[in-house]
Amino acid sequence: MRFRHPDGSTVHLAYCTNVHPAENLEGVRAQLRDHCEPVRKRLGRDRIGIGLWLARDAARALINDPAALRSLRSELEHRGLEVVTLNGFPYEGFGAQEVKYRVYTPDWTDPERLAHTTDLARLLAALMPDDVTEGSISTLPIAWRTPYAGDPTAAATAQKALVTLAQRLDALAELTGKSIRIGLEPEPGCTVETTADAIAPLTGVGHDRIGICIDTCHLATSFEDPDTAIDALHTAGVPVAKAQLSAALHAEHPHLPEVRAALGAFAEPRFLHQTRTLTVAGLRGTDDLDEAVYGGALPDSAPWRSHFHVPLHAPPAPPLTSTLPVLRSVLTRLVGGPEPRTRHLEVETYTWQALPAELRPRTRSQLADGIAAELTLARDLLTDLGLKELP
Repeated sequence: MRFRHPDGSTVHLAYCTNVHPAENLEGVRAQLRDHCEPVRKRLGRDRIGIGLWLARDAARALINDPAALRSLRSELEHRGLEVVTLNGFPYEGFGAQEVKYRVYTPDWTDPERLAHTTDLARLLAALMPDDVTEGSISTLPIAWRTPYAGDPTAAATAQKALVTLAQRLDALAELTGKSIRIGLEPEPGCTVETTADAIAPLTGVGHDRIGICIDTCHLATSFEDPDTAIDALHTAGVPVAKAQLSAALHAEHPHLPEVRAALGAFAEPRFLHQTRTLTVAGLRGTDDLDEAVYGGALPDSAPWRSHFHVPLHAPPAPPLTSTLPVLRSVLTRLVGGPEPRTRHLEVETYTWQALPAELRPRTRSQLADGIAAELTLARDLLTDLGLKELP
């Protein structure tokens, strides 16, 4: 979905396909047929954007077979789908029964992360519409905090990899005319946990092709103030390559038994749900929701937020809620001003099948309905900010 900003530029809105498990090219094609095109039809649009997730095997298949890449591009056009951004964070296995810590490997100290991201940039340049010259890829925020923190060479190794990537992106732009930016995506528990944590490593890389991806669930989980975060990035000259529109789980009164019980229904074995609370002594947290709910690992005198991407249009029932107000604030700062701070927005609710059983979509049709409802909410937020939806 494309929108005209009041300054005349185009802002792109997509939804991320990492919600649909696919490890190979056949699986990607099935996503387009079974999920993405039905979402487009529900929205009544001739074209919608998707933030494509290409796992390692799918990406390698496309890199090694130019005919398959051309065929995929044709299929995207045929189904009314366009790609200007990729989710390069998960490497493989995102549809596994247990993902947890696996999603953080390989990290930016491993040459495979550089190789995979280089492949993704080449593929994105080939898949983007002819009339679009700017692409973006979100990626791991360098590494999970351990064992990275105990390796004295890790920071230098990761920075060298990012500098090499920037050089490759320069060469790709020269060759194709497509300018691809990479956005490190801060996430609780990682070495880059907040937007503030991203400033030093990104200014160290010193290249405007390497910036940040703001995930509004992650920002809210860490209790970051949107205005402070975005102002600091602007002052430091860190570009916002893309923003992921997502909402975290919020519990205002975690000391109450009924709140604990409601939170416990969201503790599940597939994904990691880092949980945080803001105390007078600073931010306190756990790596997973069950540690907070059942393990007594967090003080409960102040609100808790958990890294659980809840559907934008359907916050959980009381006594819980979501951090949708944080998303609204971030979006206002990013695209509500005289010029957009980013032109790539991506709805990223990948946890539909991890929701409590009574909230999960039971059919493909119900999932498509939910994704379409999220995109409709995001569209309404953008038009409320003065952007005009384009055909």
